[in-house]
Amino acid sequence: MCFGDSNTWGASPIQGIRYDRKTRWPGALQKELVDGYYVIEEGLPGRNTVWDDPVDGDRNGLKHLVPLIYSHMPLDLLIILLGTNDLKSRFSVSAMDIALSICRLVRVARQCDHHLMGPAPEILVVVPPPLGDLSESHSKGILLGAGEKSRQLAAELKPLSEEFKFRMMDAGEIIECSPVDGIHWEPEEHQKLALAVSKVVKEMIG
Repeated sequence: MCFGDSNTWGASPIQGIRYDRKTRWPGALQKELVDGYYVIEEGLPGRNTVWDDPVDGDRNGLKHLVPLIYSHMPLDLLIILLGTNDLKSRFSVSAMDIALSICRLVRVARQCDHHLMGPAPEILVVVPPPLGDLSESHSKGILLGAGEKSRQLAAELKPLSEEFKFRMMDAGEIIECSPVDGIHWEPEEHQKLALAVSKVVKEMIG
């Protein structure tokens, strides 16, 4: 199950129009994995890790995660790709706060072990790529200071992934945000991420 925000949902940097399934990275991941795998898309625009959003509401990933895991059980693997919306200035949190919030999601997911529905899934955390140029973005007013924090996130999360023993990959080493809005991804970036994630998925669950 791919648990993420608008980039998992498939928002285009041009007016937020949704890409079709074959373009979105979870759909492209399905194509890379082919038979024997079933990729579930659980992307929600605006979703953050653990925060109640006073403006948009109903975007707290912590409140969504457990019901979704149980709804889709049995699950072999949970892929978490969150953190971008935590950068909004309304939350006033640091890159370390965001990293710790991702770790909280990991801990909660690991508790989803059910004697009838199945064991808790393996977990892969994908760190979102750093934001691009926001100067022309419609969201620049709600992401004040977000660029620098987005560049710190992978470094903050890396030692925590080792401490809490979960697999992490840094999407910033593979893809970049579109220059159009600095937040969302061009179609080719979805494809590149899907290919990279597919290799890790095969390593983790065969």
